[in-house]
Amino acid sequence: MAKQRHLRNAPIIEAIIDFRVKLPPAFNPEDFSSLSRDLSDRYPKNEPRRIFTGAFGIKEDKPFIEKPAIGGIQGYIYKSEDEKNIAQFRIDGFTFSRLNPYTEWESVFSEAKNLWEIYYSKSSPELISRIAVRYINKLDLPLKMKEFEEYLTAPPQVPESLPQRVSQFLTRIVIHEADITANIIQALDKSLKPDHIGVILDIDVYKGSKPGINESSVWSEFGRLREMKNRIFFGSITEKTARLYE
Repeated sequence: MAKQRHLRNAPIIEAIIDFRVKLPPAFNPEDFSSLSRDLSDRYPKNEPRRIFTGAFGIKEDKPFIEKPAIGGIQGYIYKSEDEKNIAQFRIDGFTFSRLNPYTEWESVFSEAKNLWEIYYSKSSPELISRIAVRYINKLDLPLKMKEFEEYLTAPPQVPESLPQRVSQFLTRIVIHEADITANIIQALDKSLKPDHIGVILDIDVYKGSKPGINESSVWSEFGRLREMKNRIFFGSITEKTARLYE
């Protein structure tokens, strides 16, 4: 595993802070469209997020697929001019995403908190049922490596009696610590760098509660999610990998 520290060129392609909520039954998602007046300076681009419905199955012993239909509006998506910051205001929750290039936790978290307060003020959620921190990383690793173990602490394993050349792999594990759950996905991907391969390291850390999460304590809970996310990231890579992104 690698030592935890700030990586100046972190391989983060998307950082996500997410809330799932229950809104009052009478709330109209069209009301989120009025936020364009308040957000126009930072988020000049916006579009509705619509609900798509469809179905597939077996009918009279024959498979069928129902053509997707466009339903009502679920919310609105607001984007910065460069489309690197994206905020989703939906009837089921709020999501803030920061795309590559990543800045730092403090600025991403501060922006998400500011936008959440706007969401909260506009919709008055009855319940916060789930919060999450998800970081999608793309590691560009040299093709000349001898083994994945040089760069990953939990690489794919091929039985010794079988050919060792790997062209695809996908692993997913779910771990738990107290009231926090984390999904960890590793997958082989293409790299834009010559003589490199890409490895996706997707870390989704969340806390869910049926009774709800108190809004006053939600920010300290995000600190716990971030701490676990960092442990997973640096625990999944070697020092050799970390040095690639310093």
